[in-house]
Parts: sequence; structure tokens; C-alpha cells
Amino acid sequence: MEKKNIVIIGGGFAGVELAERLLKSNNGYQVILVDKNNYNFFPPLLYQVATGFLDVSNISYPFRKHFRTDKRFSFLMAELLEIKPDENKIVLNIGELSYSKLVIATGTVTNYFGNENIQRNALPMKTITDAINLKNKILERLEKASHTSDEEEKRKLTTFVIAGGGPTGVEIAGMLAELRKNILFKDYPELVSVAFDIYLIDGLPNVLASMSKNSQEYAYQSLKKMGIMIKLGQVVKDYKDDVIHLADGTTILSENLIWTAGVTAQTFNGIPAEAYGKGKRLIVDAYNEILILKNIYAIGDTSLMKADPAFPEGHPQLAQVAIQQARQLAKNFLAREAGKSRQQFQYNDKGSMAIIRRNKAVADLNGPLKHLNGFPAWVVWILVHLMSLINFRNKLTTFFNWMNAYITKDQPLRMIISSRKESQIQ
Repeated sequence: MEKKNIVIIGGGFAGVELAERLLKSNNGYQVILVDKNNYNFFPPLLYQVATGFLDVSNISYPFRKHFRTDKRFSFLMAELLEIKPDENKIVLNIGELSYSKLVIATGTVTNYFGNENIQRNALPMKTITDAINLKNKILERLEKASHTSDEEEKRKLTTFVIAGGGPTGVEIAGMLAELRKNILFKDYPELVSVAFDIYLIDGLPNVLASMSKNSQEYAYQSLKKMGIMIKLGQVVKDYKDDVIHLADGTTILSENLIWTAGVTAQTFNGIPAEAYGKGKRLIVDAYNEILILKNIYAIGDTSLMKADPAFPEGHPQLAQVAIQQARQLAKNFLAREAGKSRQQFQYNDKGSMAIIRRNKAVADLNGPLKHLNGFPAWVVWILVHLMSLINFRNKLTTFFNWMNAYITKDQPLRMIISSRKESQIQ
């Protein structure tokens, strides 16, 4: 009899959670995980890698090592090229693969809204590669600024503009402000006279638009006190020749546009156009099965489910949604295997949070206590993110890095590490 297999495309929150849940149970499925990288990483902490407060190894871990003890697990480092729904097959860049059930958990990619100049020149913050590149760029530009005699060039090199006032934008703005306050002029005494301007720009009228008014106001006031220049109701229209063009016609001279302004899901050859909804998300039923296809499921950020009564327009693209959908899908697969009925997915919203800087964060909670800010929220943020890391090693190393940074207000991780043969610094 042919062995049944569940193929999971994408090893983020949803993909890893689903694989773990299936492998913990006594079922007949073989689990095959496919990902372009050979490691899982923790996206909420990418900005700390990008600003030199955490090492890449703190937030990433190899798939093969994580799952090595289970004989029913296989990993393929590959890219999905095409899906053949009628044949229950997928085409990877390394060959074809048959599946009994296919689960798409590919998350999202950076959305530049069709602006080629921004895509070409801005610095995204979505992957490990992006974070490493951003850290290299920040450090390279500080090195260049430290020896240039051109004042306008120095100003452009040390002006940082963050597009996007969501949690990632707020968090990286806060980290850059910490860098400016505690580290910059110690490492670069040559730059003591520069302003090191930090801008945060968003098209909506509030930062942290998806959070409560209390969180928005606290974050806004905290960022302002840190000297961050906030421009709301503004969008970046273009970026070329080191000039950032805003919708109101004003400009900012900078070599550093950090792009956190939007994400979009991916499309796949073989899936009909009518299967996609807003943001290119795959439209699924209450069991996360793609509506017009059989044996193909989508979970996490790439899925759009309108069957949950509490979220008629689809769920927010959050880690908790991805994890909970993966858990329910695993239960449903096992239930069907045992001849039992499936259960519809309903999201248990546990709240949201964002860190602003040392000792300052905001948290919106679903419970008797609705809102936290300041130090209590910062402690909750630390604990939640530590517990969410993939294994004990990551939890331990991240905890010690954080404690070292908290005590010393510094971190010795500001090395420019690049695959290039020669530095671009001139």
C-alpha cells in the first residue's frame, strides 16, 4: 500500500507547529517539510539582529536537527515551482513530489506596492538575509560617515527613515534610538556632531494602528520623547538618488530607507486565480482547505478564512493565528484518519504587544486586565518572546544576550560580515 504523506510548504510558525503536532501522534502519515532555507527563524526578533542586539543563531535553528529523532520526518531544501492539483503532485526546483495532502504555509513577502525604485533601493526587514544586510548597511554607512568630509553626505549616511508604523517599524525605530543614545558616539567619536535623525512614517493617522488607543498614544508619546520624528498620514511615494519623496511633496535626504510598510502573500503556478483573495491570500473554508481545491490546505498568513464568526473579513496576520490554525488542522487530519468528524477553526485572540525601547512596551490583552504599558508590558513582552522561541538553546542564548545588553546597555555584535570579496566602503 502506498505510504500516505503530508507535504508542508514553508517552515515558519505554522509549518513547524503542524509538523510537530502530527509527529507527536501515532498516525500513519509521513511528514515532508519543504523550505527554501534549511532553518526555522523567529521573525518578531529580526529587528534585533538587524541592529546588532542579537546574533542570527539566537533566533534560528536547523530543521534537520530539530526533527532528527523522528523517522517519519523528511526535509527538502527546495523551492515550489508548480502545483498539479489533478495529479496530487508538486514540482520543486529539485524534482516532482507526490502528496496525499498538501499544506501551504509560506507566510508573506515584502510588499512594495509596485514601486520599482523603492524595491530596488530600500532596505526590507522580512528575512534573515534582510536583517544581516540591514546590519551590514547600517555599520558600513556609519564607518563611511566617520571619515567623509562632505557634510551633506555625512547627514545622508546617518539619517534613518522607517516606512511603516506597525510593530516592526516602531520596534526598529526604538532600537535605533537606543543605539544613538547609548552606543553610537562611544564607538564613533568622529560622529559626535551629527544629528543621527530617525524618522518614522506611516500613511495611517496613528502608529500601531491595529492596537488599542491607549497603546497608540503611549507608543507615540514614548517615541517622541526619544527624539524620533514621526510623520503620520504620509506615505513614501518614491525613493531615488538618496531622496525620499513623500505624498505631500516634501523630501528627506537619506541613504537609509528601511521598509516595513506592507506584506503580501505569494501566488503559485497551478492554483487558479479565483482561489486568491485580498492580499493574494488563499481563500479557505472553516477547516483551512482551499475552497475550490481538494487535499490542498493553507494556514497562517497566506490563508484567508471568512468562516470564523468573530473575523468575517479574515484573521489578522499574526503568529498566534498561524500556530492555532496549525494545531487545529493537525487535529482534523488525525480525526479524519480515525473516522471522526472535523472541527471548524475559531481563533482565540490572546492580544497583541509591541516593544518600544528598554523598559517600555505596550500590550493589549484579552482578559480582566485589558492593557499594560511601560515596564510591566516590557516584562510580559520579554517572557512571551522567550517562550515562543523554537527550543531551549535559543531561549537560553537569547536570555543571556538580553541580560548582558540590559546591564551594560551595549552588545558586542556589531561586526560587518558579508559574502562579498571586497567592501563597498570607499
